[in-house]
Amino acid sequence: MKKSDIVAAVADKLDLSKKQAEIAVDTVFNTIRDGLKNKEKVEISNFGNFEVRTRAARTGRNPRTGEDITIPEQNTPAFKAGKALKDSVN
Repeated sequence: MKKSDIVAAVADKLDLSKKQAEIAVDTVFNTIRDGLKNKEKVEISNFGNFEVRTRAARTGRNPRTGEDITIPEQNTPAFKAGKALKDSVN
């Protein structure tokens, strides 16, 4: 399923134009992104939680030269599905 499919489904279910539905979907995604950007946990009841996790710095290897390199610490988004979502999939 692509974003355009989500927009079409929202437009269909809420009797909106596709443009209005796209604005709504974009607003939801942007709000989640902004929350994660501010290192906030985003909890959506009966769906799941989005959060930012920190990956520790580590040593890696440059595949081209074989030289050891240091990969710096970085933040990465993570999602943990809620019980209702897990149950609906199984």
